[in-house]
Amino acid sequence: MRDADELTGLLQAWREDIDSVPFPTFAELLIPQQKQRSAPPVTVSASVQVTKTTGWRDR
Repeated sequence: MRDADELTGLLQAWREDIDSVPFPTFAELLIPQQKQRSAPPVTVSASVQVTKTTGWRDR
């Protein structure tokens, strides 16, 4: 029972320590404007090449 009392005391001291520090609050959240980036060019290819293990090619 003595160990439980010590743990309770430690927990209470920890809670008091945590409660002594104010939680930060933000009146206004400012998010910087994001830069516009263009998408990379997409290359479309109709040719398909299967692995060398099959030997099939379609060009």
